[in-house]
Amino acid sequence: MRIRATVAAVSGALALSALAVPAAQADERVPAGASAAHEAAAAASGKSAFASAVEGTPYALDASFSNVKVNKAKNIVVGTTSVVKVPVSFTLNHAADIDIYADDFFAGVELYRGTDFYESIWWFDSGDAACTDASTTVANCTATVEVDPAELLNEDAGSWKAAGFAVAFNGEDPENPNLDNVGVAVTDKTNAFKVQRLSKLTVNASPEPVKKGKTITVTGKLTRANWDTAKYAGYSSQSVKLQFRKKSATTYTTVKTIKTNSTGNLSTTVKASVDGYFRYSFAGTTTTPAVSATGDFVDVK
Repeated sequence: MRIRATVAAVSGALALSALAVPAAQADERVPAGASAAHEAAAAASGKSAFASAVEGTPYALDASFSNVKVNKAKNIVVGTTSVVKVPVSFTLNHAADIDIYADDFFAGVELYRGTDFYESIWWFDSGDAACTDASTTVANCTATVEVDPAELLNEDAGSWKAAGFAVAFNGEDPENPNLDNVGVAVTDKTNAFKVQRLSKLTVNASPEPVKKGKTITVTGKLTRANWDTAKYAGYSSQSVKLQFRKKSATTYTTVKTIKTNSTGNLSTTVKASVDGYFRYSFAGTTTTPAVSATGDFVDVK
């Protein structure tokens, strides 16, 4: 099982371990400061290897997060290849004597799966936030979290949380700080949401054209992203609605509900009545978002 990254001590100096730090954090898309700030924030729990490898204990930074928004309050849906850029925003409340624009000050949001910020199983951190002062003690901030499907396993689909964290290094070397001089603030949890495997659904109604009263066979397939293989695979034993919309109508009505087979395939029959569109519609699950196929038109003679 994957666990929170740690920092190894090498010849008296700290270096991020290439084996221990997930690519989600080590990737060049994430600013180096994010990884260092992450480790310093995690050290506040006193449980991390980083905390035991360096001197001191972080002090409580007089800062907190509020109004945290993740992906515009929508679940995060991830396919097999494209990195998903997740927008986050928050209000940073801080003491007037904290310089949130200092080069060695970091504020961002972590998306994680696990019990809490300190016990997360897997996570993605934002880059350093861009902030605008609302007052001397309040700033409105935005950042982006990049979720790479190459760093996910199927077991990661489902419930995730978010936390806000801020770190003031106060002139300390981020890779080898005296933690007594480093301030850390963590607001956890700020949000709950789902990270889901992108779903796809197809439909084909035939024959077309068809005589009124004759049998129409409607086939299709429900697939979803398999993060373990970076391919799409059939989603088995799922209830899917067959829906129909008359040519002159604007809404679909449900004709029947059937289940996908072991490979995600769908097949059923109906009697031809009037011109219109058939589609399959899937309501979604905790791990997989809802999806509807594009309607397939049938000309009834």
